[in-house]
Amino acid sequence: MTTDTAAWPAGRVNSLGFAKPPHETRVVAAMSGGVDSSVVAAMLKAEGYDVIGITLQLYDHGAAIEKKGACCAGQDIHDARNVSDAIGIPHYVLDYESRFREQVMEDFADTYLSGSTPIPCIRCNQTVKFADLLATAKELGADCLATGHYIRRVDGPDGPELHRAHDASRDQSYFLFATTREQLDFLRFPLGGLPKTEVRDLAEKFGLQVAAKPDSQDICFVPDGSYAKVVEKLRPGSGRGGEIVHLDGRILGNHDGVIHYTIGQRRGLGVATGDPLFVVKIDAPKRRVIVGPREALMTRGLLLEELNWLGQGSLEEAATQGARVLIRVRSTRPPVPGWLGYEDGAPAVFFDAPEEGVARGQAAVLYDPDGGTRILGGGFIARPLPADERVAAA
Repeated sequence: MTTDTAAWPAGRVNSLGFAKPPHETRVVAAMSGGVDSSVVAAMLKAEGYDVIGITLQLYDHGAAIEKKGACCAGQDIHDARNVSDAIGIPHYVLDYESRFREQVMEDFADTYLSGSTPIPCIRCNQTVKFADLLATAKELGADCLATGHYIRRVDGPDGPELHRAHDASRDQSYFLFATTREQLDFLRFPLGGLPKTEVRDLAEKFGLQVAAKPDSQDICFVPDGSYAKVVEKLRPGSGRGGEIVHLDGRILGNHDGVIHYTIGQRRGLGVATGDPLFVVKIDAPKRRVIVGPREALMTRGLLLEELNWLGQGSLEEAATQGARVLIRVRSTRPPVPGWLGYEDGAPAVFFDAPEEGVARGQAAVLYDPDGGTRILGGGFIARPLPADERVAAA
């Protein structure tokens, strides 16, 4: 490690992109208590950076401790503190419980009640982590905020770009499309070029007690994966029933609340016609769940809201030119080819071939078709454009 500032060559940049020695570079490491963020903190400390670990308390410890494997829970805060002590960095726990409830949990409940399908992990990154925590890092005099996300920040000719992770199986770009240019300038993602196996090996090398800790799988505040229970708890009386209606107009039965249904759902409908049925639309104001055949799930394009554009030029220019893009509508699906354009006077994306089971409230993330690694931005799906006109009219 270089300790003499005078010995640091002019123009040389350190591993985080700053033209000064690591020991003069202050980094706030976001520490969830998991193996990924712990390795980030240990790596940066080993390189000689001035590292400060911060963990967010996002909800009540008592409830959180019972949910094993959830990020930012009581046990995870304990683990983050132990890792910080082991590698010799200061560690702080910030109480963001009220912010998290207001910006993530309340939004989750309201989005479900509107008949949409929310993605709270995107909201959390967009608000609590990359807005509130980032501001706190700046207040601490940090040069950057480092996280354990699997995504790459690449310096391009027009500034930093966001690219998919080297390990495609771990790529988290779908959940980070809302990262703004200003945020990207301050953020660093040290794990973006590493496979998960190597991260586990590094945890062993650094002697971290979380080296074998399993990855978090569920939404941190949703016990047992039951979204409806959480919505009912946040919005008492939200489970009001209504009708299950076929696309052809037949009333097939009743349901106990639209919060129990998502687009594309087949199981648990409680109705039958002899042919497979899927949820093709949710009309929350009328409390109707509309079902139909699988082909009715096909979508030709999407109207987006809360758009974030990271590509060259403006989104309007790209839409006017019909720019080619790759479109990803689920974190578990590969991006598919399409183009930008306009629908009803608003920017929209269109698929070369219709996509199945696209839900309002989900995200559509756009990638550069040349190589497919650069994230051009994206937005939340305001309205799918059904290929089947019966769905649009229902």
